[in-house]
Amino acid sequence: MAGSVPPAPEFGETITIEPAPEVLAFLARRRSASAMALVAPGPSEEELADLLRLAVRVPDHGKLAPWRFVLLRGEAKAAFAAKIAPLAADQANPVKATAAMRKLTTPPLAIAVIARPLSDEVPKWEQVMSAGAVCTQLLLAASAMGYGANWITDWYSFDERALAILGVAEGEQVAGFLYVGTTAEQPQERPRPDVAAITSEWTEN
Repeated sequence: MAGSVPPAPEFGETITIEPAPEVLAFLARRRSASAMALVAPGPSEEELADLLRLAVRVPDHGKLAPWRFVLLRGEAKAAFAAKIAPLAADQANPVKATAAMRKLTTPPLAIAVIARPLSDEVPKWEQVMSAGAVCTQLLLAASAMGYGANWITDWYSFDERALAILGVAEGEQVAGFLYVGTTAEQPQERPRPDVAAITSEWTEN
């Protein structure tokens, strides 16, 4: 949808830090789209490659890349949904869990971001947070391309049987499912936190 993404800088290349008012304007109005309002077309192969390349440009203590991607689309996504659908009956609220499946089945593309802590020398929490940063970066990049996107962790992000079907290994966990597609219904602004109420300034006692 959007124009081409610039190539990645060469290793060791100087990265200039400079104002980017267009980015600030974008962030000021960024809004997740409803997963159930995401329809085809989704990103092209080239756009998907760019999305993933942009997603990994996040803070990563130790340069571990403690995350990986699982792509779900087309017939494969439908097959995954069909395999986990019976598991909805075992959830605390089966009706709600079954309805939540539409978030998975409707969008043309789902990207599962899997957190995979790789080193005891870097706090596990930091590695998991890095996976969360990847989810945020995917959300921003997809939106900047003109696609609707939503970051969701629903019951199938935690059900051990669903995780086994997805191929999540021991020690890994789903940081989020990123749903991406064309927005059939433009989202409306929602209430935002009162920043002043959650901000304090440390002072020496």
